[in-house]
Amino acid sequence: MIINTVCKVFTISQTTCSIPKHMDTDAIGDLVDKLKAMQNDNVEDQDEYDDVDDDDEEEEHEPITLGFVDKPKNKWSLQRQYFPSKAGGVPAWLDPLHIPSGGSFVCDICGEPLQFLLQVYAPTEQETAFHRMLYVFMCPSMKCLLRDQHEQWKHHPEKPSRSVKVFRCQLQRVNPFYSQECPQYNESHKPAGCGAVLCDWCGTWKGDKLCSSCRQTRYCSEKHQAMSWRAGHKIACPQIQISSSVSGSNKSGANLLESHKGGSKNLWPEFEITIEDESEYNRDISEENKLSNSLISRNRTDDTMNSIFDSFQGDADKKSWASFQECIDKAPEQVLRYYRNTNAKPIWPLSSGRPSNADIPRCSYCSGPMCCEFQILPQLLYYFGVDNEVDSLDWASIVVYACEASCNASLPYKHEFAWVQIHSPSTGL
Repeated sequence: MIINTVCKVFTISQTTCSIPKHMDTDAIGDLVDKLKAMQNDNVEDQDEYDDVDDDDEEEEHEPITLGFVDKPKNKWSLQRQYFPSKAGGVPAWLDPLHIPSGGSFVCDICGEPLQFLLQVYAPTEQETAFHRMLYVFMCPSMKCLLRDQHEQWKHHPEKPSRSVKVFRCQLQRVNPFYSQECPQYNESHKPAGCGAVLCDWCGTWKGDKLCSSCRQTRYCSEKHQAMSWRAGHKIACPQIQISSSVSGSNKSGANLLESHKGGSKNLWPEFEITIEDESEYNRDISEENKLSNSLISRNRTDDTMNSIFDSFQGDADKKSWASFQECIDKAPEQVLRYYRNTNAKPIWPLSSGRPSNADIPRCSYCSGPMCCEFQILPQLLYYFGVDNEVDSLDWASIVVYACEASCNASLPYKHEFAWVQIHSPSTGL
């Protein structure tokens, strides 16, 4: 289960989800009504999806947990000792020492370090998963995402080439990094021990590479070292050398998350993910409030929705879009849907590009089945401020699958699986 809490055993956070009403849902009402009427037409034969879509009409409406993004009231609340669910910024590593390294942290297509998308705190009842976090990283290049879409159709290759990667980390209650007791929810609470030294540019990955001149600044890759050099380290480096020789100090790994000043502008904006049960979500607001709180004009939304609708080539995609939009309309600002331990299934915007059971691999550690953990919706791109250009990053849905048993393999960060659905899978390859 996904938990919005600082300590699952002792107390669940009483902070309510403050959800801004940014999206004008009436703007899509007419289109949805028009599409709903199509659902009574003859359904096209889609045997290739039968093994995953039986009883979709009932199961996809089972109430689940929804995730929304909001600016945190306190920046410290997103630090790792509070086990946050968050999007954008830098990850709050559950195990701060054994961060993924080597080829794990780069895009397999372009070779550049992946960017942090979001993390979800979702412990289970297992003692080995008392603390459990799932992380999603992706390459910000749409060209790479198109290639990723193509690669995922290859049935379980030995070395998959992905631009979207998922990691699962879990800890027992007794562990080297956190107290067994519930943390005090204030700025003074500190975790036990220090983390690995992180890249001074991105603040995300291990800073295994040292600047050969100042011997102080660390990087995760040559790419980030070059970007840092051009952004100002070329000028700062001699000054750091002088300062270091005078003080004789060396940077430690104690305050690493504050060291990525240079590259922070390249990160997606940081948000807290707050949760609410779908069945309890109240969207009964007045027309006046809808209009006054909307950041997107009705005309603009109408144009966007009709543009997407017109791009669909067949009735099957239009029906999927109708069903998807009807479900999203209950809480239009949701960015995440959490499915684990429910009978609900992902809601797919398109009928094409959906996986069958055979497309979902088995756990690479225990060989057990994987289950649908959560779904990331394209609304997140709106909050990240991603431009709506032809070559801008975009997806229809990202669905994360994780080991059903949440097995306790020896690796601190275990690879899980993401299925990406995009609007135009055949373009740009």
